[in-house]
Amino acid sequence: MIAYKNMPKAVSIMMTVAVIICIGVTALSQKAVEVLGQSGITMQYPSELFDTDEIIRINIQMKEEEWEDMLANASAEEYYACDIVINGREIYHVGIRPKGNTSLSAIAMNPETDRFSLKLEFDHYVDGQDCFGLDKLILNNNYADATNMKEAVVYDMYQYLGADASLYNYAEISVNGEYWGIYLALEAVEDSFLLRNFGTGNGKLYKPDGQEQASGGHGPSFGNQAPGDLGDIREEGKRPEGEGFAPEREPGFLEGKEDGPSSIRDDRPPGMEGMGKGGPFMGGNGADLNYTDDDPDSYSAIWEGEVTDTGKKDHRRVVTALKKIDEGTDLEEYLDIDNVLRYMAVHTFSVNMDSLSGSMAHNYYLYEYNGKLNILPWDYNLSFGGMGMGAADGASGMINDAIDTPFHGTEFFDALLEDEEYLAKYHEYLRQLTEGYVFGGKFEETYGRIRNQIDALVKTDPTALYSYEEYEAGADMLYSTVMLRAESIQGQLDGAIPSTDEGQKEDNAYLVDASAIDIDAMGVFDMGGRGRRRDDQDSP
Repeated sequence: MIAYKNMPKAVSIMMTVAVIICIGVTALSQKAVEVLGQSGITMQYPSELFDTDEIIRINIQMKEEEWEDMLANASAEEYYACDIVINGREIYHVGIRPKGNTSLSAIAMNPETDRFSLKLEFDHYVDGQDCFGLDKLILNNNYADATNMKEAVVYDMYQYLGADASLYNYAEISVNGEYWGIYLALEAVEDSFLLRNFGTGNGKLYKPDGQEQASGGHGPSFGNQAPGDLGDIREEGKRPEGEGFAPEREPGFLEGKEDGPSSIRDDRPPGMEGMGKGGPFMGGNGADLNYTDDDPDSYSAIWEGEVTDTGKKDHRRVVTALKKIDEGTDLEEYLDIDNVLRYMAVHTFSVNMDSLSGSMAHNYYLYEYNGKLNILPWDYNLSFGGMGMGAADGASGMINDAIDTPFHGTEFFDALLEDEEYLAKYHEYLRQLTEGYVFGGKFEETYGRIRNQIDALVKTDPTALYSYEEYEAGADMLYSTVMLRAESIQGQLDGAIPSTDEGQKEDNAYLVDASAIDIDAMGVFDMGGRGRRRDDQDSP
């Protein structure tokens, strides 16, 4: 009887406890949603969007006058609202804008094309909205890349080595139901990327850009033409005076240490002088990641490129890490060594001069967590010589680019290259790329898959920057380029070919023969809008 008398009281206590637990679980769940995003908890987008067995199909739906207005004012990079149907899923009120740096300026100056790269921001107008857990999607127009696949191949290499890098896939883009073109889709390096790669840790992300510092804010400067005036050039159908890339810069930002606070090593082997490892350097204000002093103001290019919110304490952690890395002390405490070595291997293979490898201190992300720095890759459409070659044997310089002196725009990686253990690990990753990825058949498999997926789409692409014949020639040339680049790297790893710039200067007898490589056929940098072949550039 006593037990039965106490039953109501026990039940009441149990119910109270249950309510408290439910409230707690609800609060925790809401906190998880706030941290991870509405759908980010499941992160379905790697399989739903970036399964490369099937390309993405995207239909952009927006009023025609708004679409035209966005293209006409692309240089402003302002967001417009649109609806998206992506692989059959409808998402409403999505932010869309043109994106890019030199590629955006080049297209803006060309009255014959509106093929801008695009950024889709699913949560721009609707907080928490995503696409299978993805917050932002990049659609690259393959500017200056006749092959339409340089960037895809490079990101495939990053995936092969398991490096921290964006997921990729091709996307068939339509606008209001009409085919617009075949683009390369990339996972934006923002919230979803950070969550997928690093979990919920409160790391800080930056995108330094010495090029923007040199031009005063937005990419390159073309003579006296302000970037915001490019729309006028498009409407008039003309280009600014001076056909090349002429960024404004402070005196002293030239090659050689004696010329300024930032430096590049002007010790290129024959054929490499025109690859951007000489010429005007844009690494000031910290974009080159070289340590100069303890003053955070000396690294303004890093802070101005913040992607996540950062403060003075965060900046001091980065400066401390740069100092320790420069000194070569406690590297494991201040550098994500294994991932950086993977980055170095793929980046070196790709010979991307539009980056820290050349004179442009940009096109990378810097991630910091608890004082440890990591490098994340970005922008590879100008890899494999796409920045243009100034010397007659430029193809040889690109194919045989020395693996042990790969970065001429920064000293950030020197401590790793000078350490026997880390150098050996870096060489191991390079060997995985040559023996496993290229000669092991993975590259041929990837190349064949991509050709099967995009050949017909390129052929009917109404906004293509290259003809289908140019695409075929460029794609074939890229295949040969990757094979010869792997052959040279393997020779350098085995000691048959010198692995430093100085060594190749002294002895170039055993360099891989690159006489069959036509870099122009793959597309090269040019402010005319598509990266034309050099024989086209000389025509009136």
